[in-house]
Amino acid sequence: MSPESLAALPESARRVAQLLLDLGHDKPVVVLPQTGKTSAEAAAGLGCEVAQIAKSIIFRRAADDAPVLVIASGVNRVDEAKVAAQVGELAKADAKFVRDMTGYAIGGVCPIGHTVKPVMLLDADLFNYESLWAAAGHPHAVFNLTPRQLADMTGAPVADVAQRA
Repeated sequence: MSPESLAALPESARRVAQLLLDLGHDKPVVVLPQTGKTSAEAAAGLGCEVAQIAKSIIFRRAADDAPVLVIASGVNRVDEAKVAAQVGELAKADAKFVRDMTGYAIGGVCPIGHTVKPVMLLDADLFNYESLWAAAGHPHAVFNLTPRQLADMTGAPVADVAQRA
């Protein structure tokens, strides 16, 4: 990204763009004209499938209040029992917890650059797609990457985290 385009981003998205540059990621942060708070909104703005949205969901681990980040396909509901079986009992994370632990507001939680390093799981279903979009620190900001790049950036283990009918 050019210094001008970087400067035009909201502060939290600028921070993510710099992280991506530092990681050698070759795709820019994109600012959507409409909000991308939900997977469906982001997909509509990007012209991609909802399943290609890599949504970041934060839980609180009950035993030690550690943040737990599940990066899931936009079409999947996270099965909390499956996640808990791998990381321990979960509790809900309110907006303050999410902001304090990640440095991002709900709707813009990026998979990288958290204030407190979370326990992480990566939805195996994301590997069904060549291209994904993830939040870039702001409800209107996203970036493109492959499932392999996401796994490499986060170091998150791949797991079955989706509810199945």
